[in-house]
Amino acid sequence: MKALVLERYLSLAYKEVPRPVIGPEEVLIRVKACAICGSDVHGYDGSTGRRLPEVIMGHEAAGVIEEAGAGVIGYAAGDRVAFDSTVYCGRCWFCTCGRFNLCDNRRVLGVHCADYKRDGAMADYAAVPGHILYKLPDAVTFEQAAMVEPLSVALHAVKNASIVLNDTAVVYGAGTIGLLIIQALKLSGCRVIAVDLDQGKLDMALALGADYVLLSDGDVQGRILALTERRGCDLAFDAVGIHQTFNNAISSVRKGGQVIMVGNLSAKVDFNLQNAVVRELRLQGTCASAGEYETCLDLIGRGRINVDALISATAPMAEGAKWFDALRAGQAGLTKVVLVNE
Repeated sequence: MKALVLERYLSLAYKEVPRPVIGPEEVLIRVKACAICGSDVHGYDGSTGRRLPEVIMGHEAAGVIEEAGAGVIGYAAGDRVAFDSTVYCGRCWFCTCGRFNLCDNRRVLGVHCADYKRDGAMADYAAVPGHILYKLPDAVTFEQAAMVEPLSVALHAVKNASIVLNDTAVVYGAGTIGLLIIQALKLSGCRVIAVDLDQGKLDMALALGADYVLLSDGDVQGRILALTERRGCDLAFDAVGIHQTFNNAISSVRKGGQVIMVGNLSAKVDFNLQNAVVRELRLQGTCASAGEYETCLDLIGRGRINVDALISATAPMAEGAKWFDALRAGQAGLTKVVLVNE
């Protein structure tokens, strides 16, 4: 089979590799669509250390079951499916509590790090455990299903917040995750402010439901106070994860407010601990997702969440390398690229 392989940093090859052999609890999926994640791009240039060469890239994918192992229940060849990016064990304490994203034996598709290697889905075929599968509703296309993984991250972040109807929330970063968080917050009954340094992304945020948009190079905190009767927002979501956005998120919320930490572009940030303590802020980390896929597929299928607006381009898997370069270069107008197989 053919696959998009990271041979060395900044070098992807679409080449022949062995077809996966499945175990009794696994399925072989003929991949139809796989989206390029921001983490893939950062892995491509070596900045994360999570994509050591060689590895087949990709974890936001959907396809058709080609073959099912004897131990797989509820799925058969021909089923249209999406699958979790997290391969969780289902047996550890966290899994039995339903917190699959915190599994002690967690593996992520398309990741090769110091601890493990798990090839991804930018290939003709991928092998995954049957327990991480989700059937696609008839109304959901393969390209839309490739967006379920980032949507699940956004929904998980919103679920981790304590939201009251008509709360005001600010979202820092109007990239893929930020735009999906905005839509999820609107479904939750929030008034939403989006902040980004790119006016094009803010225009998209408005189109997808944001009530107000603010360029990050302006007086963001002053505008937020003006919009919230000088109190500050009830919630702030940092979908970027750098020193500036994290500290801006903390400064944006009212006393007793919540800061939801989603992005983590920087491994470390500095902040004023006293500012958080004396204002009794709640800081909530949120990682990946934990069972939100079925809800995501339903929301997409019923048209409650618009993922089509975020798909800037679809292209053959064979052309994946050039799209990685375009995304890394920050090409104007690119939000999400989905690679497809015939």
